Amino acid sequence: MMHSKKTIAIPPGATIKEQLETRGMKQKEFAIRMDLSEKHVSRLINGQVELTKPVAIRLEAVLGLPANFWNSLESNYREKLARVIDENELEKDAQIAKLFPYAKVAKLGWVPETRKAEEKAIHLRRFFEVAKLELLELLKTPGIAYRKVGSNGTADYSLAIWAQKAKVDARNYELSPINISKLEEVIPTIREMTLMEPNEFCKELIQILSKCGIALVFLPHIGGSFLHGASFYDGKHIVLGLTVRGKTADKFWFSLFHELYHILSGHINNPEGTNDIDEQEADSYSKNVLIPKERFDEFRRNECYSRECIIQFSNDVNISSGIILGRLQKENYVPYNRYNDLKENYVIS
Repeated sequence: MMHSKKTIAIPPGATIKEQLETRGMKQKEFAIRMDLSEKHVSRLINGQVELTKPVAIRLEAVLGLPANFWNSLESNYREKLARVIDENELEKDAQIAKLFPYAKVAKLGWVPETRKAEEKAIHLRRFFEVAKLELLELLKTPGIAYRKVGSNGTADYSLAIWAQKAKVDARNYELSPINISKLEEVIPTIREMTLMEPNEFCKELIQILSKCGIALVFLPHIGGSFLHGASFYDGKHIVLGLTVRGKTADKFWFSLFHELYHILSGHINNPEGTNDIDEQEADSYSKNVLIPKERFDEFRRNECYSRECIIQFSNDVNISSGIILGRLQKENYVPYNRYNDLKENYVIS
C-alpha cells in the first residue's frame, strides 16, 4: 500500500489476502492452485507485480470472484498509485518552489500569480520545462558566467529563473554559427555605440552579435538578485543576457563588455562557471575597453575632476561623460552624489 496526504492506493493483493484468510488457505497452497511460484504470489499480494488478465482468469477459478472484478481492482490501483506518486512528488516540489522568488517573478509575468505552494510548483515545472523540480539539479547550465553585485540566499535561484527566461527568449533569434574571431573584430564597433541612444543602438547591437552566434537578450531585473548579466552556451549558440533595471549608461556598457570578455576568453567553456579571478579579469577588460588604461592614467595624473575636465576627457576618448564619471565614482575619485546629471538613464524594452 502506498499513500499521499490525499490518496491511498491499495493493491488487489490486499483483497486476495483477505480471501485467503477467510478460507484459512496458506500462500503455498494458493500458489499451487494458481500454478504460480510462491515468490510471484507473495509479490502479487504485496502489489509488487501487476495483476494481469490471465491471472485474473485464474483467480476467477480459484477464488470464485469474476475476472472483471480483479481487472477493475488492478486498474483502480494503478491509477491511484500514479496519483499517489504524483502527489508525493508535487509535495516535494512545493518545498523546492519555496526557495525561488516566485512572487517577484510572477510580477514580471513569467509565471501565473498564486499563493498556493502546489500551484507554484506546477507553474515552475512548466516554466523550467521539467517533469519535477528536483531534476533542475541535473540540468544546471554548465559554464554560466555572470556579473552580480552583492549576494543573498535566493541569488542562485534567481539566476536559475533568469537564465531559463533568457534561454526561452533566445529561441526567437536567427543566429549565425558561433564565431569568436568575428566577435573580437567587432568590439571597436560596439564601443562606438556608447555615444548612441538605446533606440538607435539596441537593434544594431543585437544584429552584430547575432552574426557572431550570440543571442543578446534584455530582461527585467529580479529584485534582490543583484544580477546584472550572464552568458552561457545553449546548444549551438551563446546566450548573453543583460538586466534592464533602469540602468545608467556606464553600468549597461560595463556589464556588456564584462560578459563579452567571458565569451572571448572562453570562461563559459568551464563547466564549473567562473571564479573570482575570472570575474576580476572581466572587470579589468571592460573598464579598459571603455576607457583605455593609458589615457585614464594620464587623466588621473592631472588630478582635475571637475565637470569641465570630465566632459573634456570624454570628448578626447570619444565616449559619454557619464561613463567617465561612473569610473571615477567607482574608484573613489569623485563622490557618488556629484555630477550625476552627466549620467544617462537607459530605458530598454
